[in-house]
Formats: sequence, C-alpha cells, structure tokens
Amino acid sequence: MMKNLLLITAACLLGSASIAQKVRNDIYYTVSFPNAIHHEAEIVMTVPDAPTGNFRVRMSRSSPGRYATHEFGKNVYNVKATDINGLEIKIKQVEGDVYELTNHPDIVKISYTLFGNWTDGTYASIEPSHAHLNMPASFMWVLGLEKRAVKFQFNDLDKYGWKVATQLKHEGDNIYSAPDLQYMMDSPVELSAYKEAKWTVKNTNGKDEIIKLSTHSDDDQAVIDGFAEKVKKVVLEEKAVFGELPTYDYGTYVFLHDVHPSTAGDGMEHRNSTVIVQPANKVGGNEVRLLGTFAHEYFHSWNVERIRPKTLEPFNFEHANMSNELWCAEGFTQYYGELVLTRAGFDTPEEYTRTITGLVNEVMNTPGAKYYSPVQASRYAVFADAGVSVDQLNSGNIFTSYYTYGGATALALDLHLRSEFNLTLDDFMRQLWLTHGKAEKPYTVADLQSVLAKVTNPAFAADFFKRYINGTEKNDYQQLLAKAGFVLRKAQAGKAWIGRIGAVPRRGSSGQTNTTTGATGIPITSPTTKDTPLYKADIDAGDVILKADGTAVDAAGLTAAVAAKNPGDKIILTYMNRTGEHETTLTLEENPILEVVTFEKAGRELTKQQQDFRNSWLSSKVK
Repeated sequence: MMKNLLLITAACLLGSASIAQKVRNDIYYTVSFPNAIHHEAEIVMTVPDAPTGNFRVRMSRSSPGRYATHEFGKNVYNVKATDINGLEIKIKQVEGDVYELTNHPDIVKISYTLFGNWTDGTYASIEPSHAHLNMPASFMWVLGLEKRAVKFQFNDLDKYGWKVATQLKHEGDNIYSAPDLQYMMDSPVELSAYKEAKWTVKNTNGKDEIIKLSTHSDDDQAVIDGFAEKVKKVVLEEKAVFGELPTYDYGTYVFLHDVHPSTAGDGMEHRNSTVIVQPANKVGGNEVRLLGTFAHEYFHSWNVERIRPKTLEPFNFEHANMSNELWCAEGFTQYYGELVLTRAGFDTPEEYTRTITGLVNEVMNTPGAKYYSPVQASRYAVFADAGVSVDQLNSGNIFTSYYTYGGATALALDLHLRSEFNLTLDDFMRQLWLTHGKAEKPYTVADLQSVLAKVTNPAFAADFFKRYINGTEKNDYQQLLAKAGFVLRKAQAGKAWIGRIGAVPRRGSSGQTNTTTGATGIPITSPTTKDTPLYKADIDAGDVILKADGTAVDAAGLTAAVAAKNPGDKIILTYMNRTGEHETTLTLEENPILEVVTFEKAGRELTKQQQDFRNSWLSSKVK
C-alpha cells in the first residue's frame, strides 16, 4: 500500500536525484470510498516534479467513444491542494472544470470528491455494490503532462468485497498503471464482486490472447460460464472476418459487463476492453438478447480502436471530437455486429431480415439520408452522440444515424462485392486491417476509397464513394437483395398514410389539453418529418389537430379516418395554434415503409444460385 508515494517522499526528503528521477515521472492517484452509500469517492492526485510556475489541472469534457461534449466537471467538488506534508496550497477555479496553482512546491497533492450515480459507458457510478468508473468522468489531469505515466491505487476493496476489472496494467496489490494520459483515459475500471469467465484464443501468429468476461450481475457462476460460451462464438466469428485477433497490449481483452435494471444501458469500446451495461434483471434467460452489444463492441477492437479515423487521433479531452468517418467506424461495425450473430447461428436468415429491414428503411425513408451524405451524418455526431440540449432540435429532418446509415452502406457494398467481383466485405475489412489497423496508421475518407480501389479497381471505388459516401444517391437494394433470395417490398402497400404525428395523447383515447392553446386534440410536439403529407400540409410543432373532415378526433380517431381512405384521397384537418384556428387540406400518400422477406415467405421460388449466395453470405466463417 502506498509504495510509490513512500518512494516519492523518501526521494524528496533525502535529496536523492537518482531515486527522484526514477519515480517522479509517475502521476499517482489514490481512490477511496468512505461514502459510497451516497455515491461519493475521494480521489487524491499526487503530482511529483510539478511544472514550474503556474500550472493547471482539469476535468475532461469528452470521452473516448463519445463524440459530443459532456461536462464531467459538474460532479467534482471539495477541490483542495496541499504539499506532501498536508500543508494547504492555494488553488483557484478559473473555469468550471479548470483549476490553477501558482506558488507551489515540487510535489503537489490535489484532492477532490467525485459524485457518480449513472451506470453507463460515459459517466461514473458509485454505490456499495460497485464503483463503475469511466476515466474522463472520474479523474483530473495536469495540462502539459499528458505523456507522464500514471499509477492508480484502489482502496476499500475488502470493505465492499470488490475486485478490480480493467485493461490497466496490474502492478501488484491494488496498484494499476497506464503509460500515458491517452491510454489512461481509454481504460475504464469496474470495482465489484463480479464473476469472471476467461479463455484463451490461439491467434494466427501463434500467440495466445486471453479473453475475460467480468460480469457484475445477480447470476451464479454457471450462468456466466454458459454465457461465455456464446461470447466465444462471437469472438471467433469476428476473428474470421479479419483473419486474426489484434495483439492486445498486455495479452488480455476484458469485457466489463454490468447487468441490472437500474443501469442506463450502453456499450462503449476501448483499446483492450469494452464497457457493456445492460438494463436487464439477469443474464440468465436473456443470453441471446444480450449478445448483440457484445458483437458490436468486440468488433470495435479492430474497427475504431486500431483501424482508426485520423480525425480522432489523438483524442482531445477538452472539446467535442468531430469525425468524417463514423459511417465506417460505427456504421460498418453496426452491420457486422448483427451479421456475425447470424453467422454464429444465434439468428436465422428469416430473423436477419428484420435487421436488413431496419437498415434499408433508415437509408431510403429518412430525410437525413435523402438530403445529407454519410460523411455529413458523421459530422453531426458532435450534437447527436448523447449530446445534451434543452431546446427542440430538427434532427429528424437533417440527421440519420451514422450507425444505420453506415450499416446500410456496408450492406450494399457487401452485396456489390459478392455479385460483381466474387469478393466480400470481409475482403475489404481485411485489407483495411492490414493497411491501417495492424500498422496503426490512422485513415481518412480518401484512404478508405484507396483501400476499396486496391480490393476492386479505381473506377468502381471512385464511383461508389462519389455516389454513396460523399453524395446522397441510394443503392438499388431491391436488386441487390434479390441475389440472396430476399424480397424488398412495401410493408403496407396500398394503405393511406399521413406521416408520423410525433406525439400520442397522454390521456388514452380522450385527447389532451394543450397548455399553450387550451385546445383538446392531438398536440404536435416535435417538428413533422419533411416530405410527409403532414409536413406538406404545413402542420408542425405547436399545432393541435382538432378535427378530421369536420369530426372531432383523438389519435385513435385520426388513425381510423386515415385508414378509411386510399392514397391520393384528401382529408380536411382543423387545427389550432397561437395564431388561432385553421383548416388545411392534406393529400394522403401510400405508406412508404419497406420490409424485407425471404423468397420463400413471399411465395417465390428460391433458385440454387440464390441459396448458394445466401449461404456464402450468412453462414459461419470459422474453420
């Protein structure tokens, strides 16, 4: 306990330059939990060989894997500074999350209280059952000392019956280390009485890589062992995509898994670990449902953590990190996360059609995809990725998630490669791994095009990127999917449609009173979707629909009135807003929502060529 601090103290008191030089490169954190019942941790950061003159310490505003800003400084208080003997030093708060020291000795200790009560991949959560620490949300750091090595000492483990799960290097006892700030911030920690299952995977290079599943849940060990067997299948299917596992920095990859109804739910990738938080009662009985997040996050250990966008390198912890490439980094990962579950046998091809349906609808039936490219969608992440706002947004009309947009793009590219080049998206990902991931050479959008050109040819790559990545054209999904014996069709062909209303009355079918207008009816509480009949009829947020064709309606009544008509018919809507009562004539359209079904379900004959194509695409790749 406190070995490094004792060395620092001894070096300072004895004046030994050689010993001081040996230890003073390490910034040392002690983390204690005397008040865990009230969600508090007490943290002390010791800074040896502190910068001369004024220097600043701060909390982060962004976190690896998150692209919007998060004000972590709001959960830090009781900030104090002392010398090595406890004599108080003046520390001044110069910004909400930045503190400055002026006159100070060579060794400075900065202490503070951290509050955390939100269990996900972004924030911190502290209570007697566990301490779940995302590093940017938990630890101050010194500006200008980002290259310093870091050590952590976690106290009170015996008091709560906790163990440590993390990708940080275990130095012995309760001491863990990171080589620098970037690695430290990318290394979440779970302190709890978790149950662990671990196994070894023989990598292609002959080296053993250890995979650990550390699950904090109300399950017995047998359930966790059984779940680990399913996770193993996912690991091997994803290894088959790239041909090898990454070489993990300390030979180990850790799933930090937390399952409880009180959690916020999340998946957050890191270099040699991932945080997976799932709001379920238990793992037992939910195994297959919980696997999807594992498949997505583990794929990130290649794609994002090593095949890394240049726009995210190095990661800046002081503001939002904007990227042009999230359609690939997150979107292609989204595609594979679902695909490998089918390849591993957890979903049938029939069940996989639901995933394809969602991807195709996102890219074909949202204004964000119609008017904005995947690159533009990626840039919007600084606002969309768990970003916090109190004002109403128009994101429904200008943004389609880079997860699904990119996933649909990956789907189309995979089918193009299979049908036109006798190649697969696996071939593209493997080449991307060899060119940029294994070499850890960050990439740009132009680099992705170059890799595709190498796999196919320059003309195809240039055309694909011009039309579908930098542009807003859409792939012919109907034709592409037919090659695998899937039918893309209207889900409600011939049915009238007005678009999404955006709100359901909170008083059942009796409507609700709009507090602005005093009217009872159907309040439109968010902007209507561009190109829908409601939007074209100039109905929007702040309006309250009162009547349809002269009859007072609630949500159910309007649905029935629309269902009684056909596409092309008109309906007169009476609505009220702050300017008074109005009427508008709305022309109904056919519901554009699509669905994907198998040829068999559609009553069409599946050819051997289509069956072989489907099998090649969706069958296991593990040899």
